[in-house]
Order: sequence, then C-alpha cells, then structure tokens
Amino acid sequence: MPRIAYLGPEGTFTEQAARQLLADTTEGHADLVPAESVAAALDAVRSGERDAACVPIENSVEGSVTSTMDALADGTPLVAVAETMLPVRFDILVRPGTTVEDVRTVTSHPHALAQVRRWLSVNLPDAAHAATTSTSAAAVAVRDGQADAAVCAPLAAERYGLSVLAGQVADVEDAVTRFLLVRRPGAVPPPSRADRTTVVVVTGDSVGSLARVLNEFALRGVNLTRIESRPIKGSFGEYRFFLDFAGHVNQAHVGEALAALRRHCQDVRFLGSFPRADEGGSSGSDEAFTAAAEWLAGIRSGGRA
Repeated sequence: MPRIAYLGPEGTFTEQAARQLLADTTEGHADLVPAESVAAALDAVRSGERDAACVPIENSVEGSVTSTMDALADGTPLVAVAETMLPVRFDILVRPGTTVEDVRTVTSHPHALAQVRRWLSVNLPDAAHAATTSTSAAAVAVRDGQADAAVCAPLAAERYGLSVLAGQVADVEDAVTRFLLVRRPGAVPPPSRADRTTVVVVTGDSVGSLARVLNEFALRGVNLTRIESRPIKGSFGEYRFFLDFAGHVNQAHVGEALAALRRHCQDVRFLGSFPRADEGGSSGSDEAFTAAAEWLAGIRSGGRA
C-alpha cells in the first residue's frame, strides 16, 4: 500500500487533496501520514520513508506557495506525476460555547487568513491574527486554548472536537488551490489530452538571457502558462525562474524546447509532466515537427526534399 505524506496535521485541505488524488490515480488505498511542513513531506519522499507527497503549489487568490517552490528547487530532485484542484471554503472554528464576543485571537496558515481577510474585518474586527504552519495546526491551537478561533478546512471541526462559528467562508467565491502529487524520479506518466510540464531554470546574469528562454517556447508554439522568480538562497541578486507550460515532455515540440533551455541556461530542473486538472486546453500538436523531421531525414538519406 503506498505511503503518502501530506502537509498536516490531520484535517487540512492538503489531506483532502491527497484523498482526491488517490481516488483519481490509484484504487484509493494508501497510508496517509501528516508532516509538519511541506519541506518535511518532500524530504520523507527523498529519503524513501514515503512513496509520495501531496503538497499545495498555487492558490487563485494568494498566488504560488513559496515554501513548496523552494523545497522542490533545492535538494535531491523530485517530480510531480499528478495534480488536483480544490475549491476553497473555510469554517471558522471555536471551542464549544464560544461566541463571537469571546473571540480575541484568530489563527491559521497565512494563505488561509489572507483569503478571509475581508470577512474577518467585518465580523471579528477587534481580533488579533496569528499565523500557524497549517489550518489544522490552527485547530489544535484553539483546542488547546492558545487561540480563540481558527480558520480551517471543514473536516477539521469533527477531527478536533470544535464548533463551527461560521461556515463556508471565502472572500472570493470561486477560489481554488492546486496541489501536486510528487514522487522520486521514474517513469513519466504518458501524455493525455491536456498536460502541464513544469521546470525550474537558472538563466545566468547576462543581457537577454530570460528573453532567449521565453523565445524558445514561442518559436515552437509552446504555451507558457506561468512564470515566477524566486531568489537563490545565499546568492543575493540571483534568481530561479519557475515555468509552467502546456504540453508533455514526450511531445517533440516540448522536448525541443526543453533541450534548448538546457543549452542556454546554467541549470534546468525538470519537475514533471502530468495531466492538467483544469480546463486549460490541449497540449498542442506534433504534426508540424513530425513532418519537418521526415523532410530532414529525406535530405540526409539522399532523397528528394
């Protein structure tokens, strides 16, 4: 039975995402084990203690989860093999008997607090905010009397014996979070109708270096869907670029783009090709590249062009 780490404790959105990914990619049976941080979950996979990890990568309101990006960029390489997206609605949890007037402190993961900031300002305007490592860690803090209210995933109420002060809270009605299932490098999932490939590149500090990288995608008709920079630790002023684009590494036009990146960049880390969880359109066609390869082969063999 697969052993899957996820950002814990129990009752987080990441646990819910892990269960959804298992239902989509396996028979649904696995040993789910919470980790205290994203880095700890990924390190458990690197060490072989766990077979895979489910981690958050991007939120439609607050953007990318930088702790996940940094943990994937450093250390022994890992690759994503699947993704899922969850609608995000929060419950405001309190100890039984607590009223709105009793709430002086509210705690949760920073991304969760940010996604209900407007609701909190209207309904709990005098409450102080405190950050935790996860939404479930916030539930534990409330249960143990360290805070009055927690912004949590709905399933945390039953897990931690808390009451719902307010349910289905979200400043943005259609907010979603994207999660990755990450493993040690191995066989890449086969191409599907619509795939996503993600890489991390270090371009180097030269004029036009990033422009050359972007041009390699444009020349081959590869749709770049996300680009984001993160500082390289210990190297002030130097950055990595995280790139997401439509397509699969087994497709000719995507493979050519990746090979070109490897020629131009100081470093390229492949983070996986996998089916997209959203309706982002197709991965593009290899027809033009196949025809061009056949044409070139004909010339090289002495045939007619």
